[in-house]
Order: sequence, then C-alpha cells, then structure tokens
Amino acid sequence: MTDPPPANVPIYRLGELVRYFLYLGSFGFGGPVALVGYMHRDLVERKGWISDDEYREGLALANLSPGPLAAQLGIYLGFVHYRFLGATLVAGAFILPSFLLVVAAGWAYVRFGGLPWMQAVFYGVGAAIIGIIAWSAFRLTSKTMGRDPLLWIIFGVMAVVTAVTETERIELFPLAGLAVWAARSPRFRQAIRRTGAVLLLPIPLFSQTDGSGSSSELSDIFWYFLKAGAFVFGSGLAIVPFLYGGVVGGFGWLDDQQFLDAVAVAMLTPGPVVITTGFIGYLVAGLPGAVIASVATFLPAYLLTVFPAPYFRKYGSRPALAAVVDGVTAAAVGAIAGAVVVLGRRAIVDLPTALLAIAALAALWRTRRLPELVVILMAAAAGLALFPTFGT
Repeated sequence: MTDPPPANVPIYRLGELVRYFLYLGSFGFGGPVALVGYMHRDLVERKGWISDDEYREGLALANLSPGPLAAQLGIYLGFVHYRFLGATLVAGAFILPSFLLVVAAGWAYVRFGGLPWMQAVFYGVGAAIIGIIAWSAFRLTSKTMGRDPLLWIIFGVMAVVTAVTETERIELFPLAGLAVWAARSPRFRQAIRRTGAVLLLPIPLFSQTDGSGSSSELSDIFWYFLKAGAFVFGSGLAIVPFLYGGVVGGFGWLDDQQFLDAVAVAMLTPGPVVITTGFIGYLVAGLPGAVIASVATFLPAYLLTVFPAPYFRKYGSRPALAAVVDGVTAAAVGAIAGAVVVLGRRAIVDLPTALLAIAALAALWRTRRLPELVVILMAAAAGLALFPTFGT
C-alpha cells in the first residue's frame, strides 16, 4: 500500500505525540466519551497539532468500524502525520498504562480475595465521571457541530435513540452520512424531485456468538476476545453485555460478582474502558491470559483503523466523502450525548451521587482547566465516606 504524501508538515515530533498518549492513558479518566473530548481539547484546540478536519475524519472512521471508540480515534490521530509507525506507537502508549494497572489490580484481587472497597470508591467516582463526560460532551458538541440544521437534526435523533434504547445503533451511522451526502448533492435532489423516490439501503449488522470451540483455554481467550473486539461497536461500555454473555454465561470463567468487579476496575482506571478484558484475562489465566485478552481485543481496532486510514486521508476532502464524514460525525456526537444519559441512569442512584455529579460538572465549568484527576480523587474520597453499606 502506498501512503499519500502528508497534507502538511507536522509542527510536533512523534515522541511528543507518544508522550501525550502515554499521559492520556495514565491520567485520562471518564471513559470513551471523556477521552475523545480530551483529544479534541488538547490536540486540536490547545496544541494545534491536529486540524479539526483531521479530528472529524478520525471520529467518523472510528464510528464506522467496530472496536473501542477512543482507542481507534487515538490510533487514527497517530497515523495522520506519522503513518503506521505513529499509529502503532500511539496505540501502545495509550493502552499500556491501563493494562499495567488492571494486571496489578488482578493480582491484588486474586491475592487478597476480592476488592471490597471498590464499591465504595466507585460509588463516588462513578457519579463524578458523569459530570466529567457531560462537560466533555458539551465541549465536543459546541466545537464540531457547526450551524447546518440537518446535522443538528441528526445529532438530536441519535441522542434520543441512544438514550432511549441504551445502545448505539450502528446502522444509523452510515445512514446519517448518506443523508447529508444526498442533501448536498444537486443531482440527487433533482432525482428526488422528479421521482419522489426514497433511497433505502440495507445495512448489514454484525452478529454476536459465544464460544470458539477451542480445547485450549488460552486459545479460547484469544478467539473470544478477538471476536469481542471485532463485532462490538461504539464505546468501551458497549462491549460489557457481549462479555457478560460469554465470560459468565458461556464459558463460566467468572461469576456475576467477579464480572461486576472487573467492570468497576476498568471504570476506575484511566485509559480505554475496554481494558476490562485484561483484568478478566488475568482472573482466568494469569498474566498470559491478560496479555492475550488485551491484544486480541485491540487488534481488530488497530487493523480496521490503519488500513482504511490512507483512503480517508487521500479522499477525505472530496465533497461526497466530506458530506458523509459530516453526517457520521453528527451521529457520533449525538450518540455520545445520549450516552451521558445512559451512564447517568446507572451511576446516579441517590441524592449524594446526584450532588457529586453536579459538583464535578460545576467545578469543570467554572475552572475550565481543573485536572480531571483531582476531581476523580476527591470523588473517591467522598465515596469512601458516603457509601451507605461500606464496612458493614
């Protein structure tokens, strides 16, 4: 494959970009919604390393292919100026810190027989995360949507659909792109006026199945988590129902409480939420299981980002593809906004958690530059103090 020549000369070095993603992977809390917002804030607004168009292309591609949203976007941004080397190094830097943390958490979990304090910490942190991602979603919406009424209609529809169905309807992303392309195509509008026809395109949906039929446990882990990474769209949280069906119901590797603890560990560690697969892999088969589960989960996201990326870079400025990118971006941002509502329903369970979420949002709104880590630590302390049943 021949890469297109760079559109412009980068104003940053590859080492600087890798260090940024190493930092984001170490201190970027809040899940995929917050992480994609941090990338726009830091790389587009503050540093100017990535253009807004390049960011939008990456966000659109990440939403058109399966895998964890934030990791895919990061991989694409690494590809923008430094191609496959940049994508590979960014992927490693972004994933490594959270992987090391979940492996350490897995060791402690096995060594000390569970994490009874985790529920109390998550009680506070989970609520504060809602405030963080709400602020990130607001900033992302205000910076990427523009003034096109059709884009705002797509945004609103996707926000409502996501909030009501509690899932990201992947078939609507390409339809949103096609709708904007059709609206901006004079030839298509003339055909509609002449015939009154409505274009309906069938969009294939990926099926989900459990089990790989392998006799080897490590082989089972690899193929199952490869399937999870390849067939689950949207945010890292979208993988949770799929994992539950196989890890608990299919293979029986974990019980219900262990699975919930695995999700909590992923939410309380920085970086991509889907790294919960590393924790699960550790509980099932130790360090080899953690490595295999993590690699298998992120491999499809890497491959399905770097191979289409040259074509997005080469043809992204063409009016037809630019219209599709705008439509998919509007749908993606709408789904992110709807995800705030979905996550809020789960994390805000009483008055203290509601107040914690509001306090986190207000603190970020007022200070603008308050590190999210400070908010997370304060919320963790509040959770330990306020959790109703902790210690009983």
